[in-house]
Amino acid sequence: MARLRHEQPSLLPGGDEALLDLRTARPGSTGPRPRKERAAIPTFPDPPPLASHGPAKVISMCNQKGGVGKTTSTINLGAALAELGRKVLLVDFDPQGALTVGLGVDAYDLDRSVNDVLLDRSVTIEDVLVKTNVPLLHLVPANIDLSGAEVALVTEVGREQVLANAIDEVVDDYDVVLIDCQPSLGLLTVNALTASDSVMIPLECEYFALRGVALLVETVTKVRDRLNPDLEIEGILATMYDARTTHSREVLARLVEAFGEKVFQTVITRTVRFPETTVAGEPITSYASTSAGAEAYRQLAREMISRWPTG
Repeated sequence: MARLRHEQPSLLPGGDEALLDLRTARPGSTGPRPRKERAAIPTFPDPPPLASHGPAKVISMCNQKGGVGKTTSTINLGAALAELGRKVLLVDFDPQGALTVGLGVDAYDLDRSVNDVLLDRSVTIEDVLVKTNVPLLHLVPANIDLSGAEVALVTEVGREQVLANAIDEVVDDYDVVLIDCQPSLGLLTVNALTASDSVMIPLECEYFALRGVALLVETVTKVRDRLNPDLEIEGILATMYDARTTHSREVLARLVEAFGEKVFQTVITRTVRFPETTVAGEPITSYASTSAGAEAYRQLAREMISRWPTG
């Protein structure tokens, strides 16, 4: 029997009122003033080593607004998790192929990609898998061919579950699967959310990004109600944060008001190192191992694992 909408608890601690607050919030608007100094972020310990791998926790990295650090976070969080001994699969689910290029793979020279997995039932994820230069970090690449998949899937029966079925075949081989979604809320993103246990929302500390997250939460709620009742919000990751600006602090304060403990205590600050790593085709954890950006993503990986139940 279909689950009734009112049986589902809100994804936001403040319910619809918090969602409305995100839509109408403006810098300098009335409300609690952000703290001038953010509380010190606790140090999260390294998790214990794993005796074996799998089954994986599947997480969609999602935000319909582009340029918020989504792909950068997917690459570097994946690499940081791999450093902690987790076997990680990154799925490039954006026709722009930024995740693929960001890991040093030529998106224009692929024999097969995630597009083939979606449209050809004889092709599995293992058939298109690419091992990266980071131990325990694997990639399912994508390129512009994926742009046609959304149209091709429209007439398919069970079109929202195609990616979920493909991931189910390899879920026992990995500890974490990170899906880098395209910056839209179309059928590809719905596929990713249907395949996922949770969704992580990288959010630039900027006003328009804050307003857009309300629409994303509504989409996540619809997918949970109709397709994936176990879907949760893994957390909200503040990116491109600049503690020197009042604007960044106000946006972060609004975010905490709406999502509470769902907001990761780790924040990703602006740095020129991230664009450099894209050109280099490797994660910041190896390109600039001792940089503040590398340490931030290692901290994020430890914080995320600390939230997961043990045993």
